[in-house]
Amino acid sequence: MNPLKALFPEQGQAVWLDFVARGFVLDGKLKALVDEDGLRGVTSNPSIFEKAIGGSQEYDAALKSVMDQGDARVIDLYEGCAIADIQAAADVLRPVYEASDGADGYVSLEVSPYLALDTDETLAEARRLHKTVARDNLMVKVPATREGIPAIRALTADGISINVTLLFSVETYEAVARAFIDGLEEFGAKGGDVSKVASVASFFISRIDVAVDKALDDRIAATEGADEKAALEALKGKVAIANAKLAYQRYKAVFAEPKWQGLAARGAKAPRLLWASTGVKNKAYSDVLYVEELIGPDTVNTMPPATMDAFRDHGTVKAAIEADVPGAKAVMDGLARAGIDIETVGDQLVDEGVQLFIDAADKLLGAVAGKRIDFLGPKLDGQTLVLPEPIAAEAKKAVEAWRASGAIRRLWAHDKTVWSNADEDTWLGWLRIVEDELARVSDYAAFADDVRQTGFTDVVVLGMGGSSLGPEVLAETYGTREGFPRLRILDSTDPDQVRETEAAITLETTLFIVASKSGSTLEPNVFRDYFLGRMKAAVGERAGAHFVAVTDPGSAMEAAAKADNFRKIFYGVKQIGGRYSVLSAFGLVPAAASGIDVKAFLDTARTMVRSCGPAVPPAQNPGVLLGTALGAAALAAGRDKVTFIASPGIDTFGAWAEQLIAESTGKDGKGLIPIDGEPVDVPAVYGLDRIFVYLRLDSRADARQDEAVRNLEREGHPVVHITLANEEQLPQEFFRFEIATAVAGAMLGINPFDQPDVEASKIETKKLFDAAEASGSLPAETPLFSDDTLALYADAKNAEALPQAGEGLDAALKAHLARTKAGDYVALLAYVARNPKHHAILQDARVALRDKTRLATCLEFGPRFLHSTGQAYKGGPDTGVFLQITADPSEDLSIPGRKLGFGTVVAAQARGDFAVLAERGRRALRVHIRGGEVEAGLKRIAAALKAALA
Repeated sequence: MNPLKALFPEQGQAVWLDFVARGFVLDGKLKALVDEDGLRGVTSNPSIFEKAIGGSQEYDAALKSVMDQGDARVIDLYEGCAIADIQAAADVLRPVYEASDGADGYVSLEVSPYLALDTDETLAEARRLHKTVARDNLMVKVPATREGIPAIRALTADGISINVTLLFSVETYEAVARAFIDGLEEFGAKGGDVSKVASVASFFISRIDVAVDKALDDRIAATEGADEKAALEALKGKVAIANAKLAYQRYKAVFAEPKWQGLAARGAKAPRLLWASTGVKNKAYSDVLYVEELIGPDTVNTMPPATMDAFRDHGTVKAAIEADVPGAKAVMDGLARAGIDIETVGDQLVDEGVQLFIDAADKLLGAVAGKRIDFLGPKLDGQTLVLPEPIAAEAKKAVEAWRASGAIRRLWAHDKTVWSNADEDTWLGWLRIVEDELARVSDYAAFADDVRQTGFTDVVVLGMGGSSLGPEVLAETYGTREGFPRLRILDSTDPDQVRETEAAITLETTLFIVASKSGSTLEPNVFRDYFLGRMKAAVGERAGAHFVAVTDPGSAMEAAAKADNFRKIFYGVKQIGGRYSVLSAFGLVPAAASGIDVKAFLDTARTMVRSCGPAVPPAQNPGVLLGTALGAAALAAGRDKVTFIASPGIDTFGAWAEQLIAESTGKDGKGLIPIDGEPVDVPAVYGLDRIFVYLRLDSRADARQDEAVRNLEREGHPVVHITLANEEQLPQEFFRFEIATAVAGAMLGINPFDQPDVEASKIETKKLFDAAEASGSLPAETPLFSDDTLALYADAKNAEALPQAGEGLDAALKAHLARTKAGDYVALLAYVARNPKHHAILQDARVALRDKTRLATCLEFGPRFLHSTGQAYKGGPDTGVFLQITADPSEDLSIPGRKLGFGTVVAAQARGDFAVLAERGRRALRVHIRGGEVEAGLKRIAAALKAALA
């Protein structure tokens, strides 16, 4: 009989295998070990599965078969493979289990190491695995951490067999043994059959010697006496075995007590000591040291294949575990005299063991994530980072920090300490909104059918910020669908813009979507008042049937919608801020109304949600990679101007992303400044403060953009490449950028979910508007300069810095632009109607400004940017130079139920905006166009800007 097979019949020690792999089981090799070597069990851990799944192509066919049926989460792909292997191995070992009356024949599967420090999560995971594997001969592995021991007791009380892992200390072992006894007593008291529960306590052997030998070497190096050195040297390679022998003596003592004997009389099985980590790490030691010296009755030795082969070849079977117990005590006493505390070593090894398993799990899940990406192919939007030094090194360091700290798992677990430890945990509803909304797709489908069958020709979203920018991207990207109305957006209180919108539609066949989370935002309320009044004039009492509300439960908008008999009310989620709401009802209601297939839309988004999920390690997580790149660029190289370049067809995405980035990160004097709408050009027109994000639509790529981006890379600019196979995959980008922004916010050390400076502007605007409603007009202002067509305004501090303003527009703009310096940006903030003519005039000046100064430039239309980039302009880094442009409307437009019209609203918003810019000490100047000749006034301003650059 070979030594392996002799261990159990001759010495009562069961041999288990510390290895599992699919081919090994399916090819009959596991069964051969059972038949030929008397194998009696199998253990697994994340390291074993990492080598099996990540280190080969053995599982690719199984993974591909799952992916061919649709997408899956990384954790589910891994578990599908692991559980199938565990079940197959358990089936091979079932005869051993039955022949031993449940003493042996077990296969062990480990609870996720990520949960090792969480009792409740460990309990939930262990119970789930036990139920999912559905094999009587499964042992669930739970680590002997402080948090794990209560779980061991509770699981035993459930009648679940447990393999307690990461044991190094005799004292901890006793705590585990007593937890098992208490749990088994509880199980029996509930009527459970105590004979059906088994357990093993896995003592890790070789790791103790590795740690202790190193500590001894340090002591030896610091010791001068030859005798002392020799005494310390004599302890090397002996502590692990001595510790195990004393653990065995403790095992015998605990299970000789009357409390256990009562359970034993009812058929209970004592949890055996299992010697784990029995492969020798030090080549100076015998390769079967940790087998031969630990042989004894009622124990288990789980061996890696190499150790098993070695013992089969030249191992010696003899009783050893109780040999020279006094000598073992002497070894441990000598260790204590050397100043090395085995309990402290044990605690350290538990921590290291958990981390090693976490590292292995990260590698394993990273490998599965990589395979998933390969199988998805073009169904997943691509991402490539071209980062020069020092950004690349800083980003790599950040990615590893996120991995080591488990930050992506903590983010998904709503851990506010990922950020500033404020209220971030209450604003993370967007993480799971895609799954939540997929459960409601039938509601959206019914709404879409209602819209189509009613015959609406237009649907107009009345909203601001997150309520309007996402729907605008959908309208421009997806276009008008056959049989469905055209989707339009109104997010400006400029009277001319409101008139333009009304002129483009037929009220009787138009559906309005009034979108406001809080229901108290000024703009959606005045939009509703105006168009509801106009609709009542057109269709009478049926006006409410032309309106749908999207708002949070309990809001003032909900009450108003009910009072006015709106057609339908859709509810947002209070735990989702506006800029993170595009994948919620705020984006999906307009999508459904315009004929976009909401289920397909969400399914596409879910592909990216799963790619950025908690089980996807940072190095394979596209959201984390993008966020760390953006954060690293800003922190390591001062490249905080996130500049968007996008292919035709998806070129409005930047307007949504700039709100997300600016409002999330621009605060506390920090932040990323998004730059959208600048046409890409040669490297010479850019400063060294840029990181470029190129969204490339493969089906409509612009060769000029491709070449320009290549030139930027050649000149050393950092570039993020994101590739989409088609427009329908754009929903993925919403989620990628949401995760990335949250990650970048964590790197910057801010709360990415509040917007204190937006609120400040709202407050200032409300004060002005309320005063105007009371008095009939806004307070009078004194210009720095005025003529028949223009007037210049500034606060006292900016006026003092611009004495040239008294000379007129040209001198004022020249002096204002002279205030800029390298690393600054210039923002044109135009409170006029946003139309192609106005945009073209200001865009021409903007590009000229960039090309001449190499400064980043922003062109924004108010008041919509107040709910977007306005936060960063006021709360972010003080690197902005602002030119606000306001205008008298060609004609004001009254609002039903209010004393003043839209002209006063937009004027109050502009003044409130400027007041907060001034209060924050920003460099700002306001140019007001008089007399309602807006286009002519803009041309004059643009010409003056270009002249100032000469």
